[in-house]
Amino acid sequence: MSFQKEIALIARSRGFHLVTDEILDAIPEIRKISIGVLHIFIKHTSASLTINENADPTVRQDFESHFNEFVPENASYYQHTYEGSDDMPAHIKTSLLGSSVSIPITNGRLNLGTWQGIYLCEHRNYGGARKVVLTILGE
Repeated sequence: MSFQKEIALIARSRGFHLVTDEILDAIPEIRKISIGVLHIFIKHTSASLTINENADPTVRQDFESHFNEFVPENASYYQHTYEGSDDMPAHIKTSLLGSSVSIPITNGRLNLGTWQGIYLCEHRNYGGARKVVLTILGE
């Protein structure tokens, strides 16, 4: 079975946000898959996806703090600045983290680790709703 759907994740503030439940709510078809893969692709250059700790919210705060220090705003060497001081850093953060994740599906469920969840990494102050393409390949 192959299945694909494009959805818009609700707009979120800048930071790292768990979206596992929002994605699963959009694809009840996953329950029919005994073995397969869910591929999630974000259609933006200033937001990214990753998988990490889903229990302690301080992990998400630490991610945001680290990335803001690692990729600072208002650096004198940025040339792409006409969309705001958060734009070029957002592009760099997106390139570092990536625009997609793939997760195994086993017996109708995502086969994530006990403490793993899917993050939307919003790197802009006002990014808006983010479009993602959800593709299921399996049987």
